[in-house]
Amino acid sequence: MSDRYDKLRELFEDQSFPLVYPFKFIIKKDQDKMIHIKRIFDETAEISIRESKNGNYSSITIKQMMLSTDDIINRYKLMEEIEGIISL
Repeated sequence: MSDRYDKLRELFEDQSFPLVYPFKFIIKKDQDKMIHIKRIFDETAEISIRESKNGNYSSITIKQMMLSTDDIINRYKLMEEIEGIISL
């Protein structure tokens, strides 16, 4: 059974873990959603946020130590629960 993450699994086939993985997202500016995002990652995550020119959107980069491809995919799945988020 294939899913939308098969290509990501292929990319990390030969990768050695653990590694620091950069997650990138865009979301409409919303404090509650930002709190939700921060809760998905632990306190060791390096989170940087840039506001759009008009301040309506936020670009979020999160660098987190990941132990496996499945850990990365699980984080993406948790992020999908946030309405309006765009994964880059």
